[in-house]
Amino acid sequence: MRQFETVEEAYDMCLTEGSIIPLAEVDVGRICASLRIAEEDLQSAQDALVKKRWNSAFKAHYDVIHQLAECYLKFEKMKAKTHLALFAYLCVKHPELELNWNFFEKIRTKRNGINYYSTLITEKDWKEVALEFQLYIALFKKKVEEKL
Repeated sequence: MRQFETVEEAYDMCLTEGSIIPLAEVDVGRICASLRIAEEDLQSAQDALVKKRWNSAFKAHYDVIHQLAECYLKFEKMKAKTHLALFAYLCVKHPELELNWNFFEKIRTKRNGINYYSTLITEKDWKEVALEFQLYIALFKKKVEEKL
């Protein structure tokens, strides 16, 4: 998996590869459905935390952030073909959100480790990202709801 020096380097590569594409319209119905799914997934994520299922909790929280970030992007009539492109676009195009590129790269690569390389998440791993997961989920949810 390629590591990037900067978010701008990742963004430029995503543009070159065609990983960020325009959409014809804003589909509010799909955004609302995605928001509902994200809320249900967040409940499942919380259940996994209570049961100390760190891998499941991590993946579920990641999926929630991913879904909410995609919703936010759809309001700009844009779509990212990859998770890397999604987070790079948001970090570059929305400096006002003060997004932490390193956090998004950390959770993206850890999630890929779980899904593709059988990497286990420990309680310590979870605690290192738990607060930022909560903050970004709340931020994206608020921003999406403001646009609805």
